[in-house]
Amino acid sequence: MALKNTFKALSDPVRRDILLTLRNNSLTVGEIVEKYNLSNSTISYHLSILKKANLVKEKKYKNYIYYEVNVSVFEDMMVWITQFVGGGEQNEK
Repeated sequence: MALKNTFKALSDPVRRDILLTLRNNSLTVGEIVEKYNLSNSTISYHLSILKKANLVKEKKYKNYIYYEVNVSVFEDMMVWITQFVGGGEQNEK
């Protein structure tokens, strides 16, 4: 897991919001653009950062590309983060 790219992607509020938008539905760029007051190129840029971090994946259907959340990266992050939960108790003994 490339944490640097993951945290960089998650550092932007627009990208975090895009992920929330995609959590229940696969959407095209055009459908994502309709939800924001941003240009196609700006949304495409944010999606490219999310793709680079492997937080979203593409699925092609006919003439469209649909974007959806890649849940496995979040699962990997949760495993990594849980290392810090309760770790202080063990170190104190």
